Amino acid sequence: MVEPDTASPRRGRRSTSEDEVLLDRELSDLPPDLRWREWMLRVEAVIFAAAEPVGRETLARVVGKDCSIDLLIDDLRAELRDRPYEIVFVAGGWQHRTHSRFAVPIRASQASTRSAAPVLSDFEAMVLTAIAYFQPITRGDLSKIFGKEVSRDTIASLRHANFLASGPRSPTPGAPYTYVTTKQFLSAFGLQTLRDLPDIEALEDAGLLSRKGMQEEAVGVAEGEEE
Repeated sequence: MVEPDTASPRRGRRSTSEDEVLLDRELSDLPPDLRWREWMLRVEAVIFAAAEPVGRETLARVVGKDCSIDLLIDDLRAELRDRPYEIVFVAGGWQHRTHSRFAVPIRASQASTRSAAPVLSDFEAMVLTAIAYFQPITRGDLSKIFGKEVSRDTIASLRHANFLASGPRSPTPGAPYTYVTTKQFLSAFGLQTLRDLPDIEALEDAGLLSRKGMQEEAVGVAEGEEE
C-alpha cells in the first residue's frame, strides 16, 4: 500500500505532472554507488505498489536516462534470492510474486491475498483454454468446438475476471465479435507472451489437447452438472 503524501496539507495532493517535475531522476549529486542504490529502491517500490506488471517505459520514468533497467532488476533479484518472494517478468512487465513453494502455507493461512485469481468452473477453464489457443474466436466457433452452446454468461464471467477482451469483428455474416485473452490472463498464468503457451501441435500429438477432446470433456462436465 502506498502511503499518502502529507508533505503539503495546504495544497493537498500534488498532481502526477508536478511529481514528475520535482523528481530528480539523474541524482548527479550522489556518488555512483548511492545513486545506483536509490534507483534500485525506486524501481522496487514502483513494482511493489503497482496493481499489474510494470513495463520498462514506466520504470524508466524514475531513474536516470543512462540507467540500465535490466541490470537494476538483476541486482534486485539477487537481493531477494533468500526471500519468499521474487521479481518475475510476466505479461510484458515485472511483478512481485511469492515463490510457488509457499503456495500451500499461504492457502492454509486463509489470508486474503491481493493477487488471488478468480476461481473458474471446469467448463469456464476449458473455454478460456480454447480461446487462448484459437483466438481471435467467436462465441459461435467456441460452441462448435464444444458441441454445445457457450453461453453469454460464460463469456461474461471470463470478462469479469479480466481474462478476456473483445477482438476484431469476424468477417463472417453478421460480423460477430471475436474474443482474445488479456494481459491479466498472461499475468495470472505466469506467461510473458502467448508464445509461452505449450505448443498445441505437440499437445495434440500427445493426446493432451484437441478440439474433439475438449468437446468430449465438455459433454462430461455438462452431464455431471445435471446430476
